[in-house]
Amino acid sequence: MNLSCLELRSFRNYDQERFDFSPGVNLIVGDNAQGKTNLLEAVSYLGSGRSFRAQRTGEMIAFGADFAEINGRVFAQEREQTLRFLLFSGSRPRQIFRNGARKKSLEEISGVLPTVIFCPEDLMVLRSGAAQRRRFGDSVLCQLRPNYDAALTEYHRILDQKSRILKDHFENPALLEVLPEFNTRLCQVGALLISYRARFYEALGKAAGEYHRQFSGGAEKFRLEYKTVSTVRDPFAPVSVLTGQLMDHLNSHAQGELSSGQCLTGPHKDDFTVSLSGVDLKTFGSQGQTRTAAISLKLAQRALMAREFGEGPVLLLDDVLSELDPGRQDFVLNQILDGQVFITCCEPGRLTKIGRTIEIHGGKIAGESEGNRN
Repeated sequence: MNLSCLELRSFRNYDQERFDFSPGVNLIVGDNAQGKTNLLEAVSYLGSGRSFRAQRTGEMIAFGADFAEINGRVFAQEREQTLRFLLFSGSRPRQIFRNGARKKSLEEISGVLPTVIFCPEDLMVLRSGAAQRRRFGDSVLCQLRPNYDAALTEYHRILDQKSRILKDHFENPALLEVLPEFNTRLCQVGALLISYRARFYEALGKAAGEYHRQFSGGAEKFRLEYKTVSTVRDPFAPVSVLTGQLMDHLNSHAQGELSSGQCLTGPHKDDFTVSLSGVDLKTFGSQGQTRTAAISLKLAQRALMAREFGEGPVLLLDDVLSELDPGRQDFVLNQILDGQVFITCCEPGRLTKIGRTIEIHGGKIAGESEGNRN
């Protein structure tokens, strides 16, 4: 799967530009604020219909323009296809085209150009609280397992209902009569989530560990550990066993929940930790180690998606080279051999041996060069 050609019109700081890409590494070079990240945003939007930066469509349309256009030629699903978006300012809805035919929804272009994006903000997944790590895991799992998506939606629906009961029972004690029913259902669905997560995090950790081993030249051992409620001794146990263990945990917190009027425990508080050679990354990892580990997780995500869908997503790496030592920079530029990769970089003269280097200046192509594998 790869994007062979991209045309932009009035998108961000691009007036009108055409890009021809390598099926391997595409290194996008230029000073700050020249349009490198804008280019990655356009590629990501073409495949997903969503921006990883903009809150509103109008932010992506060049100042003074009435509309923006993103047009790409893709080889996917064993054939060449085209994708096109027309974005309008104001309330006018966007237009989506696949192979020249207008489509009504994003579902009709699903799978044509999947992407995995890494940007500097992703470093916070490993540095911040559990909520961001949980969000990362859930977003990947929902793509891989539609049944997990349905179970997660159902769990949060039941959790919201239980939360209202706990909050309102002080004024209306009769609400507590239905609380056991909600607890039972919450544990049943929660056990499903734990079962899915345990297997996902095991596979993600193994794949990320292999990438990190290559990154570090074998100097660091990457380990990902899934954390759930304390009564779950084996998250790989049958769902029926997990359900009973979740109920035990919930019962031990029953009085505390009634007193506080809040849901205090459950899979909605799950987390995972990453350590390098036994040292906790969140607490003791350097910036370079954190960046390398975060990239390894993204590469692992891409590998799991490729294994599931038969084609590897396009990999978008924004500002990954800073704070990496030369050996790790070389791995990013010249050792990621599977599929198509886009990498932004501010360093002039930076080249890749296995693809193409494109220099950007002021929303224009300022130069191009092909890599030399010899």
